[in-house]
Amino acid sequence: MRHRPLSIGTDDFKKLVGDGCYYVDKTLLIKEILDRKSEATLFTRPRRFGKTLNLSMLRYFFEDTGDDARNRENAGLFEGMKIADAGEIYTSQMQKYPVIFLTLKSAKQDNAEMAYMMLKKAVAEEFSRHSRILQSDSLSDAEKERFQSIVDLKAERAHYADALKFLSACLQKACGRRSIILLDEYDVPLESAYYGGSYDETVMFIRSLFESALKSNPHLQFAVITGCLRISRESIFTGLNNLDVVSLLDRRYGEYFGFTEDEVRDMMEYYGNESRFSDIRQWYDGYRFGTAEVYNPWSVIKFQSDLQADPQAFPKPYWSNTSSNSIVRDLIRDADEETREELETLLAGGTIRKPVHEDITYADIRKNKENLWNFLFFTGYLKKTGEIMEQRRIQLDLTIPNLEVRSIYEEKIRGWFEEEIEKKDLGVLQHALLSGEAETAEEELRKLLAETISYLDSGEAFYHGFLLGVLTNMGGGYLAKSNREAGNGRYDICVYHRSDYRKPAVIIELKVTKQARRLEDCAREALEQIAARNYDAWLRELGYEECWHAGIGFFRKNCAVKMEKKNVGEPV
Repeated sequence: MRHRPLSIGTDDFKKLVGDGCYYVDKTLLIKEILDRKSEATLFTRPRRFGKTLNLSMLRYFFEDTGDDARNRENAGLFEGMKIADAGEIYTSQMQKYPVIFLTLKSAKQDNAEMAYMMLKKAVAEEFSRHSRILQSDSLSDAEKERFQSIVDLKAERAHYADALKFLSACLQKACGRRSIILLDEYDVPLESAYYGGSYDETVMFIRSLFESALKSNPHLQFAVITGCLRISRESIFTGLNNLDVVSLLDRRYGEYFGFTEDEVRDMMEYYGNESRFSDIRQWYDGYRFGTAEVYNPWSVIKFQSDLQADPQAFPKPYWSNTSSNSIVRDLIRDADEETREELETLLAGGTIRKPVHEDITYADIRKNKENLWNFLFFTGYLKKTGEIMEQRRIQLDLTIPNLEVRSIYEEKIRGWFEEEIEKKDLGVLQHALLSGEAETAEEELRKLLAETISYLDSGEAFYHGFLLGVLTNMGGGYLAKSNREAGNGRYDICVYHRSDYRKPAVIIELKVTKQARRLEDCAREALEQIAARNYDAWLRELGYEECWHAGIGFFRKNCAVKMEKKNVGEPV
């Protein structure tokens, strides 16, 4: 049996279905939108959760292209889909409306002028797609001239600011029906402008574009907008009393963005990879939209594709390569002691409780830590595990969704730690280790541990990475090596001079305890293990003369260091 191809990154419904690719059927979204009859619906979901593909699906279902053959072709895309069995009341709406489909993804630019130019081009392309109506006698010469000037990128700024309302008016004149307006990733230019320093200018243009299209527009049938955040306080949606906001907390539409567990199981069974389901669940499950438990669709598809090439493939953090992780980086970089403790709780698999702010803005993200946690929740870096009303405010219990997102935090923590280490003078610690000053080494390590962010359930792996990061860039000709076979086992870390055998080396063994009272015992056991397993034998073979053995015990942000000098030339 030949399986349908699995397309990666295709967000055009017609291309995906027309090419016979595997498609997770979300067409009942059409039924629900028609049933609810909202004039304008804003869906806020994390990036890469199928928003663009769903809008594309809506376009091909509803759009009357003006070409009967093309309409029949587009209608054929829905044969065998769930919406086809929903009843004539829904299928009768196929190919009945002009559709304006505008994505703002291209406006992800560093400065306002470039963002504005890309928005102009996106608007011009959508006008060009509807240029057949220029042949209509229903449009005046002035309207045709204005229409063409927008296509040619020669119109005044004000004409681009209300371009969507103008286009819907022209379409109603030429086609006799009101338009459906689909606006994809509306907040992408706002996020870029925030980081690029052109926020206010971009907000003003987007506000004008949306107000004219969505507020008291008599040529509008209905609108669907997608983005990550509900940005109302920026007045993007000023006065839009008709806006129906469907956020992650809303119980409606939960299963239409992302894959449900049944959909993931069906895909795994179709491609014969059922045995790897536990990996997919651990890495890519864990999101809750309303009451629906969903998987990250981008990562599920990427992993499934890797499994087709190699059934033994390991899961990877695919989402980290496509989403903006700058807020996670900033959270870690700017973390005070309280925030570090909360991050450690999350990384240990725990939860934190925070009040929810659904109308968070980019401009307000750093004004207080509550906004930052809310941003991480609404963009998919945290998930809700509980919800209560406390002091007349909704409070959410938040945790890290899955291993994929956890790995993003850990990666950013490692990067932040490496940056911090480069700024510090580590000479005192390094000298202490190379000269056997155990008390000084212990004091310096405690200072570093107090300032770092640990993911405690990683146990020894965290402390190993922490210490190796500290010692890697010692300079002075010294190298730090890890987990090499030596004697009768593998030492944790060895620091030695790359060329001068007369300079002392250090063999370090680490042990982690869950009880503070056992710190000294752990350090002593680690020290004894170095001698018992003859970890410095390879140094003797190379001609090194002097070596310090260092046993270090760790308990949370505390440590104990025991050291003992050995002449490498002497047998143990």
